[in-house]
Amino acid sequence: MEYKRLGSTNLEVSRLCFGTLTIGPMQAKKSIEDGANIIVKAIEQGINFFDTAKLYNTYGYLRRAMEIMGKNDIIISSRSYDYTYDGMKESINEALTELNLPYIDIFGLHEQESIYTLRGHSDALKCLIDAKNSGLIKAISLSTHNVSGVKAACDCPQIDIIHPILNYKGIGIVDGGVKDMLNAIKTAKSKGKGIYSMKPIAGGNLIGHVKECFDFVLNNEDIDSTAVGMQSVNEVTANVLMFERKEVPDYIANDLRETKRRLLIDSWCEGCGACAKRCSSKALCIKDGKSQVNMELCRLCGYCSTVCPQFCIKII
Repeated sequence: MEYKRLGSTNLEVSRLCFGTLTIGPMQAKKSIEDGANIIVKAIEQGINFFDTAKLYNTYGYLRRAMEIMGKNDIIISSRSYDYTYDGMKESINEALTELNLPYIDIFGLHEQESIYTLRGHSDALKCLIDAKNSGLIKAISLSTHNVSGVKAACDCPQIDIIHPILNYKGIGIVDGGVKDMLNAIKTAKSKGKGIYSMKPIAGGNLIGHVKECFDFVLNNEDIDSTAVGMQSVNEVTANVLMFERKEVPDYIANDLRETKRRLLIDSWCEGCGACAKRCSSKALCIKDGKSQVNMELCRLCGYCSTVCPQFCIKII
């Protein structure tokens, strides 16, 4: 496994970051023990960087994995939607308590859109700065699905690390295309920001093009690490091998191809109907103000996700 320094921080992270959202209650709903064992296998294979968030409710998996391994030297990044000082302080303390750690490596602002939302979170940012100065966190981050969010972080010296959405199709980028995001990331990198991207497979919607997805981020020198959601030991092994530019054994590749997957529509769906109009299989409809899927008709092609303005649709 290759490791890179995350921007101007002292954090040396694996190029493959384990995104814990997928094992948790919002998606795969793994038990703590099962999820922790998957994380342990990731650590054993060289992954030292783990992405989580207050929203994901996955701290318990990481804590249990550290207990099993008998060590806590992995690098953890978390974040919160809080916009008040006290709210952010509570979220940081919650993370420290649930992870049973004296400090957390990275903590930040969840899903910022622009300079305007960043200004609206100024009190929370002040709390993060104070937490960093007191040693409770080592670096401050910002996650975003927006080009304008990356640009806002570029102009904020207190933000050390940016966590932007990026895949070769540009799926999920709210306010631009792939080139726009790459240009913003390049500027951020030139200013010393650490960059670890998210959604390289577009929430599973590019599952049939995994090698191209991974090559896209690995070939970009501005990307220090990439967070990938993983739900099984075989997924971990396959992803580690691909990030190491090695062949995946047939038995693992076959197992992953045969894994039953489903379409997940996130709770924040606004029921705009764009996905239903795009679906040629008539598998989607709007019911009670939300998109609903008929899995008997769904081909898991992922085309619906390309027109979803809220990036609500995932294949898991």
